[in-house]
Amino acid sequence: MQWSLIGESMSVRVFDLRCDADHVFEGWFASQEEFDAQFLERKIGCPLCASNVIRRLPSAPRLNLGASDQSVQAALPTAAQMQATLMRAARQIMASTEDVGERFAEEARRIHYKEVPERGIRGVASRSEAQALAEEGVRVMALPFADLAKEPLQ
Repeated sequence: MQWSLIGESMSVRVFDLRCDADHVFEGWFASQEEFDAQFLERKIGCPLCASNVIRRLPSAPRLNLGASDQSVQAALPTAAQMQATLMRAARQIMASTEDVGERFAEEARRIHYKEVPERGIRGVASRSEAQALAEEGVRVMALPFADLAKEPLQ
């Protein structure tokens, strides 16, 4: 999954999406064409299980209730606000979880089956390992900022 910041003056298309594991999520795109390109190249991933087998759900049409485009854009966060929110979330997750690295799937199962005390963990798992965990009822979530964990969070 690739994350991009949305510029202040950019219009945004929001689509309701569902992965093959039945997780529903929103996708934000610069245009219909951008969605189509990412969809065809399987670059859109579920934030819960990282599956890139997705489909677009029917969504409500845009309603113009008299608000100007400027007032709607003013309600959207700026790129700097989005980055600050992402960094706060990354710091919170890093501070409140244990990094188990490549042992993630094994340790998640041990916690799920109550072989070890429950605690928050993070680590690395392949897509197939994440899907197997989900099928066993082990709740996992893909982090869109996993690469940030390798660098100091500033």
